[in-house]
Amino acid sequence: MEYFVPKHSVVRTIWGKADTVLFIFAGAAAEFALNKAVDWLYFTGRLPADPMARLFSTVEYARQIVFAPQPAAERAIDTIAAIHAAVEAKRGAAIPDWAYRDVLFLLIDYSIRSFELLERPMSGPEKEEVFTVFSRVGQRMGIPDLPPTYAQWLVVRQQHLASDLEHSRFTQDLYRQYRKHLGPVRYWLLLHAQRLVVPATVRDLLRLGNRSWLRPVVPVYRRTQHLSLSQWVKTALLPPAYKAKIQALDRDPVEFARSAGVHS
Repeated sequence: MEYFVPKHSVVRTIWGKADTVLFIFAGAAAEFALNKAVDWLYFTGRLPADPMARLFSTVEYARQIVFAPQPAAERAIDTIAAIHAAVEAKRGAAIPDWAYRDVLFLLIDYSIRSFELLERPMSGPEKEEVFTVFSRVGQRMGIPDLPPTYAQWLVVRQQHLASDLEHSRFTQDLYRQYRKHLGPVRYWLLLHAQRLVVPATVRDLLRLGNRSWLRPVVPVYRRTQHLSLSQWVKTALLPPAYKAKIQALDRDPVEFARSAGVHS
């Protein structure tokens, strides 16, 4: 059976582990709040109503694509494109191409950053592989002007960070919603996780600072991932309602769906 992402791919390793995915989640939460096109997510009302669920759905779609056979992954990508097209039709305007690229780019960037933070430095070919996988997703969605190589993507990514992000009233409201839905302790943890994983541009715009009590903990965590400490970290960032979903992040979502009798 042909898979959208080969079974030996480092992309499967990254997206097949709850720890890494939760840091991708934290980085995406920061950058979503700053994106100049975040008003599109406010238009549907889903993001401010339940930002954790909205961001988690993005993560779950990405995981389904990474682990699915080629036809199922393509159907999932087509579904994402159709959902966005329906929102555009309802609003009577088109989501900017650069906004689509921004979301794709943050998935690439935080996949690499989170893995390197929690596991090890990635090789050049591994980074290129991450880029290629998500570039294929973008191509299937019809997103134009995607850079052809990882090296060129690095340049364009910096341009996007410089031009497409701002600290706006949406940023302030979204962070209020994060605090409301997470509670003060988990919100504090989110901020510390974000300090470790987001680029300097994002850190500066959000005034996050550089210091994080998690930084000295990371080397210890790398050596104790199989212990109960790892389980605590996985469940500490999100409310108890997400416990089952967080535990499921350590399992192949396609195999999990099959074992549960759910067919794609």
